[in-house]
Amino acid sequence: MRVPVTGLALALAAALWAAPVTAARPGEPAPDFAGHTWLNSGPLTLASERGKAVLVYFWTFGCSNCRAVQPYVRDWYDAYRDAGLQVVAVHAPEFPWERDVDAVARYLSEHDVRYPVVIDNAHAVWRRYNNRYWPALYLVDRRGRVRYRQFGEGRYDETRRWIERVLAEPPGPG
Repeated sequence: MRVPVTGLALALAAALWAAPVTAARPGEPAPDFAGHTWLNSGPLTLASERGKAVLVYFWTFGCSNCRAVQPYVRDWYDAYRDAGLQVVAVHAPEFPWERDVDAVARYLSEHDVRYPVVIDNAHAVWRRYNNRYWPALYLVDRRGRVRYRQFGEGRYDETRRWIERVLAEPPGPG
């Protein structure tokens, strides 16, 4: 028996696909962001960054929304890295032309991006986070737990306040 696909069924499927509850949730252990190709740093892992707050930033250089968020991410990195913030930018391409590692490196140089970038052409980190958005920010506390997330542009003051809150907390046990 064939079940007809109705507008309601399509709307429900779209809502389930876009539901942010599937992404790594606040309070949960953060997935690792380990990858094979790193720019601006050597390889990093969640374990190597334990004791730091980590802002995991999913982006791609062809995304206009990502380009709008990037100056804020750079400013937070510059302002808070000495206080214990690490930014890990996960470059997860949307289109085939964004898979070119040399093009990503040129973008980083042209836009003065100094924080670590992991190339996620196979979307392995993307899948670990169950992410579905460009841009997406996941703030991981010093114990390795997701504490805050932001999808898309905006909420910059709120994100900054969360960064400051997490940095003010003692590392403590995991």
